[in-house]
Amino acid sequence: MKSIQAYRFALDLTPRQERAVSAHAGAARVAHNWALARVKAVMDQRAAERTYGATEAELTPTVGWSLPALRRAWNSAKGEVAPWWRECSKEAFNTGLDALARALKNWSDSRSGKRAGRPVGFPRFKSRRRATPSVRSTTGAIRVEPDRKHVVLPRLGRLKLHESSRKLARRLDNGTARIESATVRRDGSRWHVASTVEVERAERVPVRPTSVVGVDVGIKHLAVLTNDELVPNPRHLADAQQRMRSLGRSLSRKIGPDRRTGRRASKRWQRAATRLGRAHARVANLRRDGMHKLTTRLAREHGTVVVEDLNVAGMLRNRRLARHIADAGFAEIRRQLAYKTECNGGRLVVADRWYPSSKTCSGCGTVKAKLALSERTYTCTTCGLTLDRDLNAARNLAALAREVDTAGSGPVAGRGADRKTRARGLVAVKRQPGTASAGQTGTVLPQGRTTNRVLTKAH
Repeated sequence: MKSIQAYRFALDLTPRQERAVSAHAGAARVAHNWALARVKAVMDQRAAERTYGATEAELTPTVGWSLPALRRAWNSAKGEVAPWWRECSKEAFNTGLDALARALKNWSDSRSGKRAGRPVGFPRFKSRRRATPSVRSTTGAIRVEPDRKHVVLPRLGRLKLHESSRKLARRLDNGTARIESATVRRDGSRWHVASTVEVERAERVPVRPTSVVGVDVGIKHLAVLTNDELVPNPRHLADAQQRMRSLGRSLSRKIGPDRRTGRRASKRWQRAATRLGRAHARVANLRRDGMHKLTTRLAREHGTVVVEDLNVAGMLRNRRLARHIADAGFAEIRRQLAYKTECNGGRLVVADRWYPSSKTCSGCGTVKAKLALSERTYTCTTCGLTLDRDLNAARNLAALAREVDTAGSGPVAGRGADRKTRARGLVAVKRQPGTASAGQTGTVLPQGRTTNRVLTKAH
């Protein structure tokens, strides 16, 4: 089975190498901004000509938005725009043009309705201070050295890795992997190289193929599992909040850049900004490490993992809980489980957004009409069951996966309602069979939805 996998390693660059990588990232930004200015100028000119009453045939000819068209235009003008273009690899300019081509296509598809999700805005110019520097190489010499401590990239040469690349090197030596591209990017104050690799892997089977686990994510506990396991929420951002505030106050007292007057930032401001960036990068690394360990363990041990389709964007509108929700990373947990269960031969079942997992009794199936967020203990008035509300939700999610298998190994309706929960038992809920084989993601959809309004589900 072939799959695309990324291998990310930290780099230990010399000052000369760091200047070279920064120059390549700057070249990508220059090409992006030049092409965007060209496209925007033609669009503004055509809009102005329409106000004069000109016909479509009389308008200024359009310019191509595809990557080949942008590349041809750049090659014809790079001698005047960037006389130093020979100092950088062609992959640097291709990085900026490819990013612009993708952004323009996403904007166009969003306006025409071809792209689902939230509206995509028109591309903006990249700033040297605010944009994250990165450069992507797709051709040329991209390899890992035999010592597994260095990587070779086009024009950048031999770069030292901070850690051993033995996991990637073993696959390359065995002929089960092929590097397609490599992206050098700066996160905080450290540069990383991420290689996109096509991997040939054997079919995997979870440790317990018949095991079903429901995962209820939350703020108090990062995840509550069906087997009564409570995964604590590390709250990395909350722990580092005091230090970040101190660093932010220190940064505000320094002389920073001013775009209105053209004032450049002082050296002290740059050092303070570097310290603050390192603090943010540390929080992101700790959060990423914990999520990967949790999702990898779940995908390897259990054959079926059940999660909820949470409206995270709507939950972030709650100004009192937004920071804690963002720190927990609900959407990232689901994203990682989606591809890890497929790679390990398992299955991910996504419960519908309107499925009342917290309001349903896991013992008798009675559904409460209302359940306040402050009620952390679920008490059933029918059977007298009393347990933690998150554990109750996790058990309902696991039971939902068993109903999927009973209905024909496919997704079923979470409940026959559109939005508002009505007090009733699960025996009255209509079911709809579907198809979802092992190794695929099954989505539990509702019946009779009559609105597209986005609401927030409280847990």
